[in-house]
Amino acid sequence: MSILVFVENADGEVKKTSHEAISYAAALAEKLGEQEVIALSIGTEVNDDTLAALGKNGATKIVNVADEKLNQGVIQAYTTVITQVMEKTNATHLVLAKSSLGDPVAARVAIKANAALASNVVALPDLSEGFKVKRSIYTGKAFAWMSLSTEKKIIAIKKNAIEVKEDGSDVTVERLEVPLDENDFNVNITKTEKAEGDVLLPEADIVVSGGRGLKGPENWQMIEDLAKTLGAATGCSKPVSDMNWRPHHEHVGQTGVKVSPTLYIAIGISGAIQHLAGVNSSKYIIVINKDPEAPFFKAADYGIVGDAFEVVPKLTEAIKAS
Repeated sequence: MSILVFVENADGEVKKTSHEAISYAAALAEKLGEQEVIALSIGTEVNDDTLAALGKNGATKIVNVADEKLNQGVIQAYTTVITQVMEKTNATHLVLAKSSLGDPVAARVAIKANAALASNVVALPDLSEGFKVKRSIYTGKAFAWMSLSTEKKIIAIKKNAIEVKEDGSDVTVERLEVPLDENDFNVNITKTEKAEGDVLLPEADIVVSGGRGLKGPENWQMIEDLAKTLGAATGCSKPVSDMNWRPHHEHVGQTGVKVSPTLYIAIGISGAIQHLAGVNSSKYIIVINKDPEAPFFKAADYGIVGDAFEVVPKLTEAIKAS
């Protein structure tokens, strides 16, 4: 019996959300009792040293299906690999991060493996009466509890909901071969274009966003200065992108880019519900706004009531001096 964790990679590194998924699986294994936690990496883009370090998060075994054809992230092929590895390792549980790749893969594996699927999970299960999980719904405004009654279970973790465990030790990486055929590659990714910028918005650990309170695109330099000082990506509200103050790929919100950074700084943004829906997975939210009644303050962990043109430059200088 084991718990399998699907590890997502990007640019040769393991995504933070996968560290969270392994940490969750380790805690789940302890709760279920003496189960192996197997981290599964697919493709050849991540080296063995990086994968071995996943033992620090609680993985007791790491397997790598190192087939270069899998580097493109074809969903059907990933589904086949994960389903077969579940069978080979006698895994009763699959844990992965809720993401643009994790969501379609989890749904397909659930059908193939006849497994129950719970997505957006925010806590370890309650085992007092079966297997009951707590999940976030309505873009983070409510919670629901779901009972999973099948033998095999799939749990997709909400970003930033789980603390990353780092007290383990490196584990040896094992190669695993999985037979694939042409049907697994019916979709061929012919070209990939990545957004430009020092820090990509969807993957950023810190995001600094501006709204109409900045009064015009000519004032965006102070947003960029703060972002550069923090090593952050820059974002903006929908009205700002609609007015062409900033490019649309920087639009953060329900209809734009959904972000899940450790720190989200909202400057001159009132906090419309559509914007909040795109940022409410952030671990910490700081709001800077001169309007003390701005709705965003209700969602903020920390708030500064003040004029952004006075607060932001001082904040940037203070960070530089620290």
